[in-house]
Amino acid sequence: MAGLRLGPLLRHVDWETGTGATVWVEADRPCEAEVRCADGAGGTARTWRIAGHHYALIPVAGLRPGGETAYRVLLDGEQVWPLPDSPFPDSTIRTPAPGTDSPGPAPVRVAFGSCRWAAPPSDASHDPVGPDALDTLAQALARAPELPRPDVLVLLGDQVYADETSAETRAWLAERRDLSEPPGEQVADYEEYTRLYYESWLDPEVRWLLSTVPSCMIFDDHDVIDDWNTSEAWQRRMRATPWWRERILSGLMSYWVHQHLGNLSPAELAADPLYAEVRAAEDGTEALREFAARADADPAYTRWSYRRDFGRTRLLMVDTRAARVLEEGRRAMLTDKELIWVREQAMDGLGGASGFPGPGPEGPGAPGPEGPGAIGPEEPGVRGGYDHLLLGTSLPWLLPHFVHDVEAWNASVCGGRRGGRWARIGEDLRQRGDLEHWAAFPESFDALTDTIAAVGGAPGAPATINVLSGDVHHAYVATPDWSRWPSRPPRSQVRQLTCSPVHNSIYASIRLGFRFGWSAAGRALGRVFKRHGRVPHSHLSWHKTGGPWFGNQLMTLTLQGRSAHLRLDQAQSDPAGGGARLVAALETDWTG
Repeated sequence: MAGLRLGPLLRHVDWETGTGATVWVEADRPCEAEVRCADGAGGTARTWRIAGHHYALIPVAGLRPGGETAYRVLLDGEQVWPLPDSPFPDSTIRTPAPGTDSPGPAPVRVAFGSCRWAAPPSDASHDPVGPDALDTLAQALARAPELPRPDVLVLLGDQVYADETSAETRAWLAERRDLSEPPGEQVADYEEYTRLYYESWLDPEVRWLLSTVPSCMIFDDHDVIDDWNTSEAWQRRMRATPWWRERILSGLMSYWVHQHLGNLSPAELAADPLYAEVRAAEDGTEALREFAARADADPAYTRWSYRRDFGRTRLLMVDTRAARVLEEGRRAMLTDKELIWVREQAMDGLGGASGFPGPGPEGPGAPGPEGPGAIGPEEPGVRGGYDHLLLGTSLPWLLPHFVHDVEAWNASVCGGRRGGRWARIGEDLRQRGDLEHWAAFPESFDALTDTIAAVGGAPGAPATINVLSGDVHHAYVATPDWSRWPSRPPRSQVRQLTCSPVHNSIYASIRLGFRFGWSAAGRALGRVFKRHGRVPHSHLSWHKTGGPWFGNQLMTLTLQGRSAHLRLDQAQSDPAGGGARLVAALETDWTG
């Protein structure tokens, strides 16, 4: 009898018709996987094999729009989910109702965060890094099913930590190989990556949560290694390391299997030649390995970024790791092809706007017809194809000012503006200090800013543009100031929403460093760095409008009509006992 090793994960739910979904599972042997819903909907798929593991992404059809149905998972006709004696409610699939353009559409709830170290505490009564925010959310929803449930869970990177393994995983690794040999206590190959996913997704609360709340995922650095693709020098050094090739190929292969495929719609899966090849093969390992090798060698070879529309809310998840161009002098967060794709997807359906401002002598764009700082009313009779744009980028666009300025200075000196000696110093500091966010790719920072301004200023512009990010182990809200912007500024309400970690440590140095980064003293010192690095003047400024908050936390955006509501919840130990609870640290609204 086939057994269920991992899953089920409810991944894609069809928001266009409300009739379909996909469910991901791993079985312990080849089998026919089936999802059978209480309302008669369902679907089947044959497992496919990668490195001795058997997976299926099951298409579910016939769901009732605007409904909710419990489901079971069967392998070769035998039920394997729900688990016997499960303390959790039945896993369900909830579908949107059609007609989101009608008056009073239902809200779309998007919960997001990043950086979840899944290691279980050695003492069940005390977690040294505090309560897990995903665990705490699952417990709250399981205890009170009437609570508003997220329509989608957006996980913005570091779903697994390949370079920071738990004591239990280290003991397991030691049974496989000599940990005194590189990469030591870090994972080395595909099999060891699967161990990380088991540790993370077999957590009972998280397993149930992922079975009943659809999820969108993107990698960040720790899914492969800390500061993955920092610079050309970093990449050259890593590629000369004997164990690196197996690590990077295994990281990309396991990401494709466990995270990437579930991000795609059934139509996108049907058009994916690699997915077809893997499913048709007796063993798809070599095909996937060749794909991973080509993806690592050429950042333009494949696209990990993707788009999801939830009614009139659009999510663009942007790959800020594997799509980088690292050659000094050409450094970019995204390849030209990737940037064009992001712009096209953001503009799709907006009132016929198609152009983007280009760099000029006065800055990113020329002044608009109404002059700098003018924000006109929405064009009468023009309504774009969506009301809210969510840009999911694991790395924040707007950082604390001191951090941004230091990274811009570093990019300048590494590029040779202060000579060869400072370039060598700058490269050493870049790798030691994790100086590799959007600010460290100045032309890409400007390009993203141009894109946001163009989308927000287009006819039929969305009401809000929210950049969802994590990585930096604290949470904050930042709002750009467009008063010095050289072209017509966006009408859309624009916010940087940063939320991390979901579950990880918060060192005192991190708290102090980021508080200083937001301070007036930090801004003043940052200007000193910019002058030394001869950093060009920026026309965009921003200010912190919430935070910083430290702790294990999740943000939830509730989007309805042209309005947005943001809530930040922190996982805190319940003083009355009984585990943990989510406590709101912020609630705020804005309207486009």
